[in-house]
Amino acid sequence: MHEAEKLSLDQIEAFLNASAEIRFEGEHRQQVYGWVEQVLRQQQYPKQGRQARGLVRRYLEKMTGLSRAQVTRLIARFRVNGELQPAHYRRHRFAQRYTRADIELLATVDEAHESLSGPATRRILQREYQDYGKPEFQRLATISVAHLYNLRHHQRYRERRLHYSKTRPTAVSIGERRRPDPQGQPGYLRVDTVHQGDRPGAKGVYHINAVDQVTQWQIVSATARISEAWLEPVLAALLRQFPFPIRGFHSDNGSEFINQTVARLLNKLLIEQTKSRPRHSNDNGLVETKNGAVIRKHMGYGYIAAQHADPIQHFYSAYLNPYLNYHRPCAQADIEVDEKGRQRRHYRRYQTPLETLLALQPAPALRQGITVAVLRRIAAALSDTEAAQRMQQAKGKLFEQLRQPAEGRWK
Repeated sequence: MHEAEKLSLDQIEAFLNASAEIRFEGEHRQQVYGWVEQVLRQQQYPKQGRQARGLVRRYLEKMTGLSRAQVTRLIARFRVNGELQPAHYRRHRFAQRYTRADIELLATVDEAHESLSGPATRRILQREYQDYGKPEFQRLATISVAHLYNLRHHQRYRERRLHYSKTRPTAVSIGERRRPDPQGQPGYLRVDTVHQGDRPGAKGVYHINAVDQVTQWQIVSATARISEAWLEPVLAALLRQFPFPIRGFHSDNGSEFINQTVARLLNKLLIEQTKSRPRHSNDNGLVETKNGAVIRKHMGYGYIAAQHADPIQHFYSAYLNPYLNYHRPCAQADIEVDEKGRQRRHYRRYQTPLETLLALQPAPALRQGITVAVLRRIAAALSDTEAAQRMQQAKGKLFEQLRQPAEGRWK
């Protein structure tokens, strides 16, 4: 119908009587609102009497297909505002607490630490703000673990950082013949060897991983061979890097540790040596998990020639080991024993090995020349993320040194 809004009241009444079985609808809301406004203006709706207003209302319902309640609301808005404009719908949204900058900052932290677990990452964010006084971490310092994982799925986080999950090594059931019992005191090491692959006629470098059972203080070393002559000086240097006296040395049944040379070295230092029992795979589980979470994570699974042991050892002692012990939070287990005598481990505390060491009661003895003040000064020299970034830069230079540019493969 053309110019339907210009009909007189008599014409509107005649039209309604003649079109009782006919129904109309507007194409879109903008069109309907504009037409209703024109009709109300043309008919001077506010000045009409009760009967005329009812006639106009029925006419609007017929021509627009709207319900009586909807037409009533439109008329009320017209009488208040003098016009009809579609109201733009605004969906209710909760205020965004974490900004784009916070998401990018989280991606930077995860990139430096190579995506630790949620609780460990939250602990780093707290330390960055509380211990190192960095204001940009103020909001992230209060984030929950659950929402931290939500931000890791955010589009901006994925744009900022690509994460590749490496294949995890299959755990090997290794037993022990006697399980060490540290009684809550540091100095009882769990030691294992990680081999960096072989090639025909060439052996890869070996990583020696030693972890204290109580504090999780970790020292990693590299050696070209694991024969007795090569391993003795490496183990002697490794033991000297722990800040507390070593009381126990626990390993599997590998010949690199179960031999007369290592036994003589440990006896000289008055260190108790234990080895594996069959069908007890959990006894040496701590160092096995560190093999995957630290060495494989940072050094990968590819072949690295044995002659590169010296630069790798320098990287470990100068960058990786300080980062692991002063700046990387570890999960500390709280053991609860139920009424049946079963032990249950709950991981609620995430703290660095240094924090765990300083929290022990009574305070453990330290090696000669090492004090709590010295350890605190080393930890305060760099923030957690700064130490991680420094370590990542050194690792990048190390990999460039190890990689052969012509072939793009390990030398």
